[in-house]
Amino acid sequence: MKMYVLNTWYVAGWSTDVTRKPVRRIICEQPIVLFRTQDNQAVALADRCAHRAFPLSEGRTIGDSIECGYHGFTYGADGVCTRVPAQSSIPERARVRKYPVVEKDGWIWVWTGDADLADPADVPDTHWMVDPEWATVTHSYHFQCRADLIHDNLLDLTHESFLHKTTVGDDYIYEHGITVEVDGNVVSVDRLMPSVEAPPLYAETMDARGLFDRFHCTEFFVPNLHVLHSGITGEGRPREEGFLIKVLNGITPIDEHNSWYYYAFSRNFAVDNAQATEELRIGLATVLDEDAAALEAQEVGMRTRPEGEHDVLIAQDGGVAKARRILASLLRKEQQAAAAAVPSREPAASRRA
Repeated sequence: MKMYVLNTWYVAGWSTDVTRKPVRRIICEQPIVLFRTQDNQAVALADRCAHRAFPLSEGRTIGDSIECGYHGFTYGADGVCTRVPAQSSIPERARVRKYPVVEKDGWIWVWTGDADLADPADVPDTHWMVDPEWATVTHSYHFQCRADLIHDNLLDLTHESFLHKTTVGDDYIYEHGITVEVDGNVVSVDRLMPSVEAPPLYAETMDARGLFDRFHCTEFFVPNLHVLHSGITGEGRPREEGFLIKVLNGITPIDEHNSWYYYAFSRNFAVDNAQATEELRIGLATVLDEDAAALEAQEVGMRTRPEGEHDVLIAQDGGVAKARRILASLLRKEQQAAAAAVPSREPAASRRA
C-alpha cells in the first residue's frame, strides 16, 4: 500500500540550497535533482538519466540544461533530452520527468504527484520568514523516523513538559486542555494557558518576568506543513498584543523511516537584537535535537511493536486523531484514482457478460 500523499507540495529545501550546481533530494522515495537555470529559475527533474539510470545530480549544468556525468546525455529544463554525444539522433524516449516547482518565502516546494493537479495557490502562507518586521532563525534536520511521528509530535505539545524542560517546557502545559477545529484539510489545535510564567527560553529572550497568558495553536496543513502560532501576552489581553512567534515546520518524507524537517522560528520582538537571535538559534537547536532523539527512539519502538498493537490515544490527542483520518482519506482517494486509471485487461466478451 502506498505510504505517501503525492498530490501535494513538499518542501525540497531552502532557496539557498539550490544553485547552478545540481543537488539531490529524495522525496517520497522519488530521487529528484534540483538546479537553477541561467535566469535563476529553480528546476526539479527525476534524478535518473534515461540512458542507464545514472544520477543526474552527479553531472553538471550547461546553460539551462543538465548533463549526465556518465555518458553526456543532456536534458533541458523541461526534461527532454537535447544532446546524445555518441550520435546525432535522439531517441524519442530520452526524457526524464519534470516536477512542478514553486519558490516562495525562502523555500523550494516540489509537487510529487500528477502535474496536471499542481496549483501554486495551494502552497501555504509562510510570509513571516521573509517579513522585515519579523526576525527568523532556521534549521534543517534529517530525522530518522517516519513523517507521521513528526506530525503527531507537533499536534500534541504536551511532550514539551517532559522532553523540553530547560527550554520551552513546563508542567502547566498538560494541565490545560485543547480546542480542535477542522477546515477542509487543515487541523488546528489550540491551547490557552492563562496566568503562567514564560518558559525559560522565552523568558530570557523577552526579558519576561511575572505572569502572562501563554498560548499555542498548531495549524496542520495536511500532509506537508505545520504553522505554530505561539507566544505570551498580558493576563486577559488579546493575543495580538503580545510577544508573537510563528514556527514553520516543513515536513517532507524521504522514505518509510526517514524525513526531512525544515524549521523556521519567526518572532515579532527584539527583531534587531543579534544576541537574542543567536540565543534562540542555540536554544531551538537543543529543542530539535531532543525531538530528533525521541522520535528516532519511537521509530525503533514502532518497528519492533507486535502486529495488532496500536497507540492508546487520550483527549490531548484530539488533533492527532483528526489529522490521521484526513491523511488516511487523502491516501485512499489517491489509491482509488490510481486504480480507476489502470485500464482493464479483462477480455471485451467477459466484460459484456
